[in-house]
Amino acid sequence: MPSALPPSWPHCGHDAAPATDPVGCRGIRIPGHGACLAHVDPVDRTTYLGTLSAGADIDHRATPFTLQLLTELLNALRDPTTDLPVIGRARFDGARFDGEADFAGVTFKGPASFSEAIFSDYGRFKAANFASKATFMAAHFMDEASFQEASFADVARFMKAEFHGAVLFLEAEFSGLTFFSQARFKGDAAFERSVFTDVRVSGAIFEANAEFNKVTFRESSRLGPFVCNGVVDFGGAVFEAPITVETAASSVSCSGTRWEYRAELRLRYASLDLQYAVLSAPTAVTFHAVPFTHLGVPLPEEVLSSRRGPSVSVKSVQGVDASFLVLTDTDLTRCRFAGAFHLDQIHIEGRTTFAPVPEGLDLPRRIWPVKWSKRRTLAEEHYWRAHAAGLPASSPQPPLAGHDWQIGPYHGDPARTPDPEDVSALYRQLRKAFEDAKNEPGAADFYYGEMEMRRHSRNDTTRAERGLLHAYWLLSGYGLRASRAAGWLIAAMITTILLLMGLGLPQNSPKQEASGTVPAGGGRVTFSIDKDDPQNPTHDRFTGKRFEKALNVTLNSVIFRSSGQDLTTTGTYIEMGSRLLEPALLALAVLAVRGRIKR
Repeated sequence: MPSALPPSWPHCGHDAAPATDPVGCRGIRIPGHGACLAHVDPVDRTTYLGTLSAGADIDHRATPFTLQLLTELLNALRDPTTDLPVIGRARFDGARFDGEADFAGVTFKGPASFSEAIFSDYGRFKAANFASKATFMAAHFMDEASFQEASFADVARFMKAEFHGAVLFLEAEFSGLTFFSQARFKGDAAFERSVFTDVRVSGAIFEANAEFNKVTFRESSRLGPFVCNGVVDFGGAVFEAPITVETAASSVSCSGTRWEYRAELRLRYASLDLQYAVLSAPTAVTFHAVPFTHLGVPLPEEVLSSRRGPSVSVKSVQGVDASFLVLTDTDLTRCRFAGAFHLDQIHIEGRTTFAPVPEGLDLPRRIWPVKWSKRRTLAEEHYWRAHAAGLPASSPQPPLAGHDWQIGPYHGDPARTPDPEDVSALYRQLRKAFEDAKNEPGAADFYYGEMEMRRHSRNDTTRAERGLLHAYWLLSGYGLRASRAAGWLIAAMITTILLLMGLGLPQNSPKQEASGTVPAGGGRVTFSIDKDDPQNPTHDRFTGKRFEKALNVTLNSVIFRSSGQDLTTTGTYIEMGSRLLEPALLALAVLAVRGRIKR
């Protein structure tokens, strides 16, 4: 640990640790003596402590402290009225606290500096009052530390500080600018119910969890960038001013968070929970595509990258007023939308991922194999289909991409699993959001999902309506599957051709005959022109010539035209049917193509 004192300053010089430090003890000498507080003669120490009183300035930089020595010092500084130590200016830069450092309840009336101090045991500053600047730059807390209920009236500096154990800032109040820039937290860091006027954590590393739950941020404009290998918990926190949060984290919880002004969350790797968050202004969640940097140096993400890719997933927006929410380049594969408000006004932009349908052929529990057409779905549809299919629960939960519908968090509980009516409403609202954003292809998948849920609904859809929906789905995928409509059109045309060749075209083209009577002696002749009735074919029905005639009739039927071909009575009805069905199938195919390319 580098010394906080220049070599020319009055070091103690005591040979307390010659094996590790040839200079000896670097502790600054106490006034009027040749050694630091730790190495001065006991009698001289007692004399020095006797000169101190509450509110006195002290300077014990680079001094080694035991618990007993620190207790003696603080006892000399106690206020007889409150029985609590009161210090004026406190200088502990480079000091080493080998036992418990108990500064609980101490009032620092002047600047307090612990830069590069080493706390080898528990650092206890519970309910400490820092009335002026507090500096812990590059301090090392080798064990747990507590600043619970501490108050910082001025600037608080924890830049480059290292906390090797858990650190508690519960209910602490930071009234001035607070710096945790480049600090490193190797254990959990708990700031629960604290108040920050302005806090800077750029370049900080949280190797465990960062708990900001129920914290009040009054004037902070930017929180980050920082890295957290665990959970960043903003649950119940209140942001009273515009805020930008930049973090690469394993998980970010904003459950019940209140955003009273504009907010932007730029995230990497994180799984974000926005359940019951209160949004009073536009709030944007954005995937940050490149690693965060501080002072031009990328922040370390090795632990996070070893677990998953850098994409950002949203777990839930339940209970959120989505009209203020903007999601950009996020993974919504497992996002639960049920319970959100104004979903039709949500803004979903960029490369957003939704849950895919199962891949491959679905063979079990069916008479014939089924292959699901590709589309974007909601996690709620997966959960309902898995429940309806009676799939067994599995743990841990696989990703929403496989050969079956994926189970939900409440699988097996009908009361907590969305039903088709619930999912249909979600699809309808999200479809409108995509349509308002002029994203017709995106809206098409949600229209398909809405129709699917209506087709399966037993409560909101009548039997007749379900029958129509089944036909609509079978023929064209609700007007969205061009290949399906084109397939049925080709099948209908082939069927029409075969029927015409077999039954519709007469054996031979009917011949016209003219008959009349010539009056005796000449005069006006009247002829009657007649035509034989078409005769049903009896042989040679499937010939090239008959195929050409049948094809001509069929192609004209597709565009509502009559071919003028002589047909049998059966053929006339075949042509009428094809002139009704085939143009409708052609229109469905064109509609499906348009739905995929329209903007």
